[in-house]
Amino acid sequence: MVSLQRTIRSMRRVGVREWWRQLQYICDAKSGTYVGKDQFGNRYFENRNGEEEVPGRHRWVDLAQHDYNATQVPPEWHSWISHIRTEPPSSDAVMQNLTPPWQARYIENLTGTRGAYKPYNTVAPKYNAWEPKVKARA
Repeated sequence: MVSLQRTIRSMRRVGVREWWRQLQYICDAKSGTYVGKDQFGNRYFENRNGEEEVPGRHRWVDLAQHDYNATQVPPEWHSWISHIRTEPPSSDAVMQNLTPPWQARYIENLTGTRGAYKPYNTVAPKYNAWEPKVKARA
């Protein structure tokens, strides 16, 4: 649970509008330094002040879309949030030169949406339904 003092301190740091947005979306009042932005418009933050945050929760993402899921975070940013990398991709020289220009951009998982992959069958069915043949009456 967020303490009242921390909530008021966060409201002063980020402003009332951003503070209210955070309470609506992540149910917490956080303030930290802006680290970078990805191709989807998600913003990434870090708070190195140890007494304010729970250990391991001092890095977070502010997702651009309201209807969000975990696949909207690209792999390079996910590794930074999960503490696999120490430097964020926006300031890491290795990550800037790692992605070749011919490689396709990262696409989020579209399962359950209109953009989901739908396979179609090109093979004739093994069994056909029985259709009775009726003769005309005389």
